[in-house]
Amino acid sequence: MLVHASSFTVDLGEGGYLIGFTDDYKYPEEMPFGWRCGPATDAGAVVLTTTDTGPLQLTVQVHDAPPAPETGGEWEPAEEISLHVDLPALCLATLEQGDILDAWPEDEPPLHLPPSTDGDDWVRMRLYCHADDPEPGIGDHGERHLIQLWRAPRTPPVHPDITDADRQARADYASDMATPVEDYTTTYTDTHPGEQD
Repeated sequence: MLVHASSFTVDLGEGGYLIGFTDDYKYPEEMPFGWRCGPATDAGAVVLTTTDTGPLQLTVQVHDAPPAPETGGEWEPAEEISLHVDLPALCLATLEQGDILDAWPEDEPPLHLPPSTDGDDWVRMRLYCHADDPEPGIGDHGERHLIQLWRAPRTPPVHPDITDADRQARADYASDMATPVEDYTTTYTDTHPGEQD
């Protein structure tokens, strides 16, 4: 049964968003290219969007049991992952270029889960996505996401198969994340000593 729902617009940055039960935000060490969502930490997920720097209509539902699958051809196939509950309220942040910004609307009350009946601190997250314009890019793509949450033991994720190109994009991202920042810096030598600007 549906316990609570919130629906609002998120102004996206360039890299999708983080959602989960943690506010310990950092860029994920791995990106789930080929999927819509993947783990950022045990308590948070990274969600990849079609929209780059534009609006996203987000609906979040809390259920007291697994909800029936959404029917109809408007949604992409659902994906599911398990999240650990580190904090009592759901947190949301957008991935911007070089920054991560809190994105839960100030006028929306915090979204809490019902208490666990068996002491299990895991939640199942099901993600549905739709974009009127499925070509990735900047601006309004008519994108909307439905996230359904319910208490459940940790179970394996549900995702579509990925391609070789997705595997390569994941490897490239992981390699970039593993490269220390100082490797991207350059030192310039002053070739005209004594001159002033």
